[in-house]
Amino acid sequence: MVHHNSCPVCSSPDIALRIICTDHFKSGETFPVWTCSLCGFSFTQDHPDENSIGKYYESDDYISHNDTSKGLVNHIYRSVRRRMLKKKRNLIKNATGLETGSILDIGCGTGYFAAEMKNAGWRIKGIEINDKARNIAIENFGLEVISPDKISTLEPASFDCITLWHVLEHLSNLSTVISDIKRILKPGGTCIIALPNINSSDFVHYGPYWAALDVPRHLWHFNPDTFGFLFEGRGFRITGIKPLPLDVFYISVISEKYKGNSLAFLTGMFKGLLFALRALFNKRKSSSLIFILNR
Repeated sequence: MVHHNSCPVCSSPDIALRIICTDHFKSGETFPVWTCSLCGFSFTQDHPDENSIGKYYESDDYISHNDTSKGLVNHIYRSVRRRMLKKKRNLIKNATGLETGSILDIGCGTGYFAAEMKNAGWRIKGIEINDKARNIAIENFGLEVISPDKISTLEPASFDCITLWHVLEHLSNLSTVISDIKRILKPGGTCIIALPNINSSDFVHYGPYWAALDVPRHLWHFNPDTFGFLFEGRGFRITGIKPLPLDVFYISVISEKYKGNSLAFLTGMFKGLLFALRALFNKRKSSSLIFILNR
């Protein structure tokens, strides 16, 4: 187990328990989430190390690795994903100012976003740690996908854009990740990172049942302030923050399921709508956020 004696972001020793969460998805084990009193960053404490965390992903229901359509919620996830692929492609175009270019998708999963960009004429490469997901991406879409240990082989300043769609919260060494992104991103290049927001209205409502806590797979729990603290001053500038408005419906349904609600789908969809409406007036309360960075 990995135990932090100080804040992983600002190194302050002034850290304390925030909430105790259950791994409802896989193991049923409990994990504490701690928070730094100085910078406000939250993180999963006493989580499995890199050699043992793999078993917490081993499930046919983990859609980003297995591409399953089993069950109503996963069917809806796939439908929403189809809609979001075009929106993500347009976001890349607007954020970079490019019609085509070179892009690296870190944590590409089974390759749907990478395939969308490839079909739009971009030179795409993916990084994926899970062997099964990596093979699906290669076989289904003909993508070039490497394992994370090969990132050091990528040429410096070789990508116009780097994306991490709900990936950074899984990666154990934040400093190394940021250094790698900075090394291989072109000067003036764009990095786009999507994350759950622990300051969201749905987290406040669901607390330890909030599905986007996803302990122990999610090691880090960001909000707009702590994300900015982590990246700004390390060679990056935040040029935009955008909500991911549809995420809240999926997260709310799963959160209701974790609470044992027999009407989880209907209740989650209704509450998700309420949370989405609140976020219209304050995007910093959105369930998930996209951060647009420039080097």
